[in-house]
Amino acid sequence: MSAPAPDPVRIGVLALQGDVREHLAVLTALGAEAVPVRRPEELAGVDGLVLPGGESTTMTKLAVRTGLLGPLREAVRGGLPAYGTCAGLVLLAERLLDAPPGQPTLGALDVTVRRNAFGRQAESFESRIELAGVPGGPLSAVFIRAPWVEEAGPDVEVLGRVVGGPADGRIVAVRQGDVVATSFHPELTGDTRVHALFVDVVRQAAAVGRAVAVPSGAGAGAPDPGGEQ
Repeated sequence: MSAPAPDPVRIGVLALQGDVREHLAVLTALGAEAVPVRRPEELAGVDGLVLPGGESTTMTKLAVRTGLLGPLREAVRGGLPAYGTCAGLVLLAERLLDAPPGQPTLGALDVTVRRNAFGRQAESFESRIELAGVPGGPLSAVFIRAPWVEEAGPDVEVLGRVVGGPADGRIVAVRQGDVVATSFHPELTGDTRVHALFVDVVRQAAAVGRAVAVPSGAGAGAPDPGGEQ
């Protein structure tokens, strides 16, 4: 007898700027319903959210212009599972280094992030990274004008670091509760394992939400509190 199919989840990809289509394609291949999110009403209908790579300052300006920044901050701080890649890591951080003065963030990760830490576009590179919680050995990580995590708070789990080279030991993958972030772009490599990890996070969070929404004892055999006993 085959195992039952997992409950469907709806995962949004912030579609203001950046590599949106690549994330939508990977999430769809993993069995999630993947949808672009550009407006607050679209955000309200998702079980999880991916914040893609791109240009973090442009994303925040567009989020402010469209009225999405406040709802994004409220949703992610309120428990909506989120996964940020590259610029998405910058957006999720509480603290930034080498950022324009006053650049807003969502403040969902207790980390200090240095923008463009690995250098300019011409200094983009690919490396092998071991990630905690991701089975199957090292994965190929693509870094494009990538940030790194300069400092992580006590509740932040470090999932991966650079091994070797001038950036040896730098933190490039973290998780805090249901919020995951990487400095690199797994959507560009064909390796779906990091996205699969996030889809599992979303499914587990959605299952807990459904359990909370249905009180213990509710169902056909439970008495109607408003009717006769």
